[in-house]
Amino acid sequence: MSGRLIYLMGPSGSGKDSVIEAARSALAQVDVHVARRIITRSAEAVGEDAVGVGPDTFARMREAGEFAMNWQANGLQYGIGADISARLAGGHHVLVNGSRAWLPRALQRYPELLPVLITVDADVLRQRLLSRGRESLAEIDQRLARNARLQADASEWEEGSVRIEALDNSADLASAVQRLLALLARHGINATMDRT
Repeated sequence: MSGRLIYLMGPSGSGKDSVIEAARSALAQVDVHVARRIITRSAEAVGEDAVGVGPDTFARMREAGEFAMNWQANGLQYGIGADISARLAGGHHVLVNGSRAWLPRALQRYPELLPVLITVDADVLRQRLLSRGRESLAEIDQRLARNARLQADASEWEEGSVRIEALDNSADLASAVQRLLALLARHGINATMDRT
């Protein structure tokens, strides 16, 4: 029995990294491995458990087939190591911090993947973006507009029998983690699953 790829998406400020980190030990209890992303910037600047590499190294890794998936966003290159395919084939689940734009290609490679979109109330997202102080007010408005489009697109998106699941992260992290675990359990990913 092969494992399931959980493809987590969400706009900047939605709290993807925070949810993943807060859920890490609970995910391990239900045999979900969190894949580390490889990103073309310093690991100290990433804000997640990622590997920072230079553009030349990233290009060499891509050419050598070291990525199961890779994409570009916000001027950076992102990759997920090819080792996830072996984990999945071995019956283990894998969660990746993915890109909404790359979802159709991810589905081609992993047709059984479970797409999950982190959603956040617009007012909550605005406050989070303001408090981190990285964007101008105009950039924050652009991110909020993108968030609204992303949520609207996700509610209408369906590929065959695959549809995007929504995970609300407007409240505290503990609630988001519980909602994530409940969502996974609805899809048969839980501690009582027989992996033999």
